[in-house]
Amino acid sequence: MRFIGDYSAKTDAKGRVFLPSAFRKILKAEGETSLVLRGDVFQKCLVLYPESVWNAQLDDLRQGLNQWNRQQQMMLRQFLLDAEPLELDKEGRLLISKRKLQFAGIEDDVRFLAMVDRIEIWSKQALEEVMNQGDGLGDDMEQLLGQKSGEQ
Repeated sequence: MRFIGDYSAKTDAKGRVFLPSAFRKILKAEGETSLVLRGDVFQKCLVLYPESVWNAQLDDLRQGLNQWNRQQQMMLRQFLLDAEPLELDKEGRLLISKRKLQFAGIEDDVRFLAMVDRIEIWSKQALEEVMNQGDGLGDDMEQLLGQKSGEQ
């Protein structure tokens, strides 16, 4: 499953927002009806996972953790504690809890950002601020990918 694109939307007074139709089409084609929403671990945004992607994420996480390690079990609890199951309503809207909207600083303007197999949900202002930080994509990619092994 591969999402692509960046879309704007608005929440209503109840916290409902239309999931962009391009994303709904991909979910429908993949037979995904259940979703999971949680706050991102690094940024003040929300992450929307199709259920199959969420399950694979949990499998990877669980495999990397020692169930007999107290700190790692607490980390897993914290990760799971924030997760909420969601389904689209008949109109293609998500109902985002007030707690999640507050976490992400979303008041009404929303940005949906495709992140390969998941979707980030941002306040419009927060995404613009984050994207304006740093030296730019070209510099970052050059630093990460520009040197081949053995080169200096």
